[in-house]
Amino acid sequence: MRLYFEAVLLVGLVVLCRNALFVMGDIGTARSYDPPYLPVRCPGYTSNNMPQGNLFAAAGSLEWHNGAACGRKYRVACVNGPKGACKDDIVMIEVVDVCRNGACSEAFVLAKDAFAVISKNLRAKINIEYNEV
Repeated sequence: MRLYFEAVLLVGLVVLCRNALFVMGDIGTARSYDPPYLPVRCPGYTSNNMPQGNLFAAAGSLEWHNGAACGRKYRVACVNGPKGACKDDIVMIEVVDVCRNGACSEAFVLAKDAFAVISKNLRAKINIEYNEV
């Protein structure tokens, strides 16, 4: 009986810790953007060395920090969006650019493939929770 109790407790802790990954995260919004993705504002990114699987993003005005965001990696999850847009997945993105629309209000504008990991609707603007890893 004690072994069963310890196993259940361990499973509960694992589930709790998995869900706690975003407790200290920031809240913001995100949308997707289509190719062409190059050129980008962050130095060193070319067609030969963009993040694998197009799992990258352009930082919004508040996250850009005059280019200091270049190369930073974030874990991003969809919190809510229009008409059930969110998926239950988490995507790891790398910042390679700044939002191309000047002062955009989103935290991140994700490459289409990265956005598709967390949203069913590629044209939606979604609320996200994110933290730097």
